Amino acid sequence: MEAAQEWCLECGTPAPGSLGTRAAGWRSSAIVLGATVLLVLGAAGAAYAALTKTKGRHVVVVQVPAAATAAASAAPPATTPTSPATATTTTTPKPTLPKTAVRPPKIPLSVPTPKATVAPKTTTTPAPATTTPTTTPKSTTPKKAVATNPAAQLPPAVLLDTNSVSTYNPENYAAEAFGEPSLAIDGDTSTGWTAHVEPALAPKMAVGLLINLNTPLRLSALQLITSTPGMTVQVFGSAASTAPATIADPSWTALSTHQLQKERHTLIKLSDSTKAFRFVTLWISGAPPGSIGTAAAPGRVSVNEVELFPAK
Repeated sequence: MEAAQEWCLECGTPAPGSLGTRAAGWRSSAIVLGATVLLVLGAAGAAYAALTKTKGRHVVVVQVPAAATAAASAAPPATTPTSPATATTTTTPKPTLPKTAVRPPKIPLSVPTPKATVAPKTTTTPAPATTTPTTTPKSTTPKKAVATNPAAQLPPAVLLDTNSVSTYNPENYAAEAFGEPSLAIDGDTSTGWTAHVEPALAPKMAVGLLINLNTPLRLSALQLITSTPGMTVQVFGSAASTAPATIADPSWTALSTHQLQKERHTLIKLSDSTKAFRFVTLWISGAPPGSIGTAAAPGRVSVNEVELFPAK
């Protein structure tokens, strides 16, 4: 520093013995600090007044008791300046929103995606049906109703052993003239027992299918299925311990009349269901015209299935 310089122009350090080192220097600092505080408070008050300029002010008057006023007037004035913010007589409170004030609506952070509008179903009016000219139907002969199996109304058929059926051959024709008897009770209508038709006797026949029940039973019906309809048949029953030797034997009891079986499927009702019989024979006394054949090629008749039904 120069000889007459009391303060450093760069760092502000006072020269020894200058006013800055004296004891009374604190008053200058206090004055500067107080002035700064007043400026700050004035700036804050001006800003607040600018913000609340457009809004209504609420002035609150505080009544001070007379004794307090007299005491305040008698007291010596304070050396420290009072901040305008600490005035007790008049205060400007912060404006508050009334409870009934309308709050601004909340703005959603994300825009909701609108739901796709489903188009209403369109009702399609059906096109009017084309009118077909009315025609008079041709007269037709009604078809013959197919009869239901009458055996369905009967009790279950008698269960027969495979060896319970044999060829009844009282005239002793050659064994080669007959087929396997068990095929007539195997449950397969495509197979059956067969018998040759002798051309010299045709259309007459004298053979049969013999059924041995082993135990006497009362019977109500016999069901016949044949692939050679047109046969003349009759049912006989016997309670003897052995089968009668001829069809004319009195041990046989006629259970039906001579019948011409025109259908492939026939149910023959038996006349006497009160007596029990051990042997039953389906006697064939006549061949259909289409099964006669010739001496070189004799015809055949067939019994594809036969069933016996017990009496109730």
